[in-house]
Amino acid sequence: MCELLGMSANVPTDIVFSFTGLMQRGGRTGPHRDGWGIAFYEGRGLRLFQDPTASSESEVAQLVQRYPIKSEVVIGHIRQANVGKVCLANTHPFVRELWGRNWCFAHNGQLAGFDPRADFYRPVGDTDSEAAFCDLLNRVRESFPEPVEFERLLPILVQACEQYRGQGVFNCLLSDGDWLFCFCSTKLVHITRRAPFGPARLKDVDVIVDFHAETTPDDVVTVIATEPLTENETWNRYEPGNWGLWRQGECVATGLVQPA
Repeated sequence: MCELLGMSANVPTDIVFSFTGLMQRGGRTGPHRDGWGIAFYEGRGLRLFQDPTASSESEVAQLVQRYPIKSEVVIGHIRQANVGKVCLANTHPFVRELWGRNWCFAHNGQLAGFDPRADFYRPVGDTDSEAAFCDLLNRVRESFPEPVEFERLLPILVQACEQYRGQGVFNCLLSDGDWLFCFCSTKLVHITRRAPFGPARLKDVDVIVDFHAETTPDDVVTVIATEPLTENETWNRYEPGNWGLWRQGECVATGLVQPA
């Protein structure tokens, strides 16, 4: 299985601290050696870093750790391959254009025998993850050829995720740069940091940061991950079937889908 990392914030924020912890799990403290990637939204632009090598050994990952890019929405991923060979084309996150915006997606899990019909969006690589992303966007594009508010999108996103979940394990993160959507099939946690801020200590490497010194009283930052990244904070676990929609660090919609 893979691991996910997402961030939604109300001010441009760097994710170096969480990213540093996640990267250790890519071959050092975890088995996810088959590539990694991270995407930072900057307005309508998207800064994407990917490498099919182990993140704990990647020079590109070291560059990102030294380069505090500030963003309001981030999606990251470390891969343990189960479908598709280890190569750049199969490295998450995946990105496609829809409605003049960059949509970004990352998936943790495996979908058995997943083979959706070919349509406008088609996979470049050979993972079930990218196939699901393309299928999801095809559903959205078919239902709404023109942009709509995220409230109208939610039923399609939730229904699609629930159907994918019926074919295996489907934990995912999805964003268009404005909102961040997450769906939990088996494992997903989140934490929202706001004033009063305090220190946090990573689980996977001896790094501590005092968020009080790095933030303002008005900052709100939510981090979503497969497993908690810090050892001295309380992370909230999603239940299987839980989904959430985050905007500017706050949860604006959530729900629970019971299996049929």
